[in-house]
Amino acid sequence: MASKLQLSEQFSACGAPLRVDVYGSEPREHVLDDLTFLNYRLAEVTISPDVTVDTPDIVWQMDGDKGVSYDGSTMTFTGPWPAGPLQKAIVTMLTLRMEDIGLRPFHSAAVSYRGKTVLILGGESNHGKSMGLIEAGVRGGVQVASETSVIDERGVVVKGSVEPFLVKRTEGTERADKAAPNKGVEKFWGSMPTWEITSEPYEIDIVLVPAIDGNFDPSTTELIPFERQFQAMHSLQNYLLTNELLAPGHPMPLVDTDERRQGRADFLQSFCTRPFYFIRAATPQVLIDEFDKVYDASTRCTTRADVPGDEPRLTTTCQVYQPGDD
Repeated sequence: MASKLQLSEQFSACGAPLRVDVYGSEPREHVLDDLTFLNYRLAEVTISPDVTVDTPDIVWQMDGDKGVSYDGSTMTFTGPWPAGPLQKAIVTMLTLRMEDIGLRPFHSAAVSYRGKTVLILGGESNHGKSMGLIEAGVRGGVQVASETSVIDERGVVVKGSVEPFLVKRTEGTERADKAAPNKGVEKFWGSMPTWEITSEPYEIDIVLVPAIDGNFDPSTTELIPFERQFQAMHSLQNYLLTNELLAPGHPMPLVDTDERRQGRADFLQSFCTRPFYFIRAATPQVLIDEFDKVYDASTRCTTRADVPGDEPRLTTTCQVYQPGDD
């Protein structure tokens, strides 16, 4: 039987649409049977009831030999593929569409804590953003985002992912190094704590780059502008998967461009004027203890970002904490 269009489906993340067309000899009801991974990675992804995008962003030719390519506008899969690589490709292509409307997903957690909105950044090394989020929640913080913070040009988290860990991995995303994430929770807290979660927008006031390791003595360093932008760029590039395989022998196609990379760098020059602190600590508890020193040395108030219909909120200035000013 000749290959024919079996499905055209539209995904949306924060208002950014993405069209996927599936061709083959067998009918298919959906591209993916489960959106858990997409929601974990991009905060909230929905399937639209109607397809409004004129041309496909991803084409899957289910028949034929296995392959994947990108021509500068469309990613094409051929042959049999499990759900995992397709999920990753949808995340990457949705990231490009989100950038087109001024939204940037950061690999990060965010928490409203003691009057400040703190971005806990998964920078060059992902060493403790989820654990830091949990401990801030234990101390009364309100979760704004867990794995991903979608941030607009003003520095406002407009949407945040909810689950702190990905507990369900499908074929093609298996990772032994990511197995049993709750073991760390058991070590530090005994059982998973509970904390408040909000879906309202918050403007980021301060950025924490954590490094949790049992061998570290606690230390806090305020990052210089280059280090801030360096770490933040790693969090933005995380969604382009430039260092990943989709399957043995099949690398993730390069979808990035010099123009897009320059756009991220330009955005970070303004976003990274916020204070950034690199904190080493042996445990999440010590990490937040160290952050509390930053807070206690500061006089700045943090407020939720204004949204239409809200009353204006007062924001005061602050004294910037300098490490060692205890």
